[in-house]
Amino acid sequence: MSSKKNKKLTPVQQEYQAFAKTKEPKRKVFRNMCRAFIVGGTICTIGQILQFIFIKYFDFKETTAGNPATAILIITTVLLTGLGVYDKIAQFAGAGTIIPVTGFANTVASSAIEHRSEGYVLGVGGNMFKIAGPVITYGVFSAFIVALIKITIKWLGGM
Repeated sequence: MSSKKNKKLTPVQQEYQAFAKTKEPKRKVFRNMCRAFIVGGTICTIGQILQFIFIKYFDFKETTAGNPATAILIITTVLLTGLGVYDKIAQFAGAGTIIPVTGFANTVASSAIEHRSEGYVLGVGGNMFKIAGPVITYGVFSAFIVALIKITIKWLGGM
């Protein structure tokens, strides 16, 4: 890819690139940022409200209320993905829907739905984590490294 950047373009190629640039639709960056901010913020606010509800009405502690709130967000995202609603929200909001919990749930659910015709084991089970698998792998690896650093710092602090 980098070798293409260094390659000299012929006059015809330069002319075509200039022409293509004039026909390229202009991106509405500010509008897209506002939509992403509003939808992403709304998803986070819903999660915070759920956490507050679990603390106030179900006697959860602040440290444990996040678990059922996260589970509800995941279940809701999977249901909305299955009904095709989450895709419409994502088309409107763009990057605002890739908040880790809901974006991950949408990725896994949409992969499972897409490959269900191939069967549950080879289709759904085999393809469900193709996109989300690297996220899980690097997430676990990062958590392991952070834990090692934390243990090392505690160990050095105790000396």
